[in-house]
Amino acid sequence: MNRGVHKIYLLLFVISIVFPMTLLAQSDKSLVRKGNKDFSNGNYNEAEINYRKALDKNPVNSTAQFNLGDAMYQQENYEKAAEVFSASDVSKKTPAERSDIYYNLGNSKLKAGKADEAMAAYKQALRENPSNEDARYNLEYLRQKQQQNQDQNKDDKKDKDKQDKDKQDKDKQNQDKQDKDKQDQDKQNQDKQNQDKKEQNQDQQQNQQDQKPEQGQQNEQQAQKISKKDAERMLEALKNNEKKTLENLKKAKKQNAKVIKSEKDW
Repeated sequence: MNRGVHKIYLLLFVISIVFPMTLLAQSDKSLVRKGNKDFSNGNYNEAEINYRKALDKNPVNSTAQFNLGDAMYQQENYEKAAEVFSASDVSKKTPAERSDIYYNLGNSKLKAGKADEAMAAYKQALRENPSNEDARYNLEYLRQKQQQNQDQNKDDKKDKDKQDKDKQDKDKQNQDKQDKDKQDQDKQNQDKQNQDKKEQNQDQQQNQQDQKPEQGQQNEQQAQKISKKDAERMLEALKNNEKKTLENLKKAKKQNAKVIKSEKDW
């Protein structure tokens, strides 16, 4: 009888352990199903809440983890979605499931503006499942986009180099023109100074020449201004000088005549 009781107690113990685990499993799965229903209806925030509740009850529920990333992606919370996909445990997943996880990770990285990380995720998705055409398409798209950006950058650099060269040429032309204009202006100023100096010298020479006749005219005018009395006095002085000169000549003749006569007597 004791053995029978022991078996009953043992059965009750097993039931007490297994039954709550069954209830727990059903609980997190039911929350996932509820979240999936919300997701299908476009209620992504409610879906996220139910997936998080499912993970709280069962942290290793990979379906809840994957769907949580999808729900956050649909809410455009790309950075957080990428974190969820990156944290997914892929060790127990099939290659196709792992490929889907990396594909979704790539989409989240792409939307977050991290093209290089997105390409790496798409490549990993194709390694897991080479038949993942969505991952292949997105990877090729990014490669073409990257090539276009490189070509655009080259074109932009070429255009910038041309603009810089054109600007340098224009600046040089402007500088050369300014230098030439300055040289021309300096030459004009120097020529004008030389011409002004030449004209000034000519004016001075002309003034000097003009002053000579004026000086003669002034002398004549001054002579004309001599009074009549002064003129008579000057005339008288001339007469006296002439008279004196005549007397001297006469004396000289007399002396010469005596000498000659004496010679004849000799």
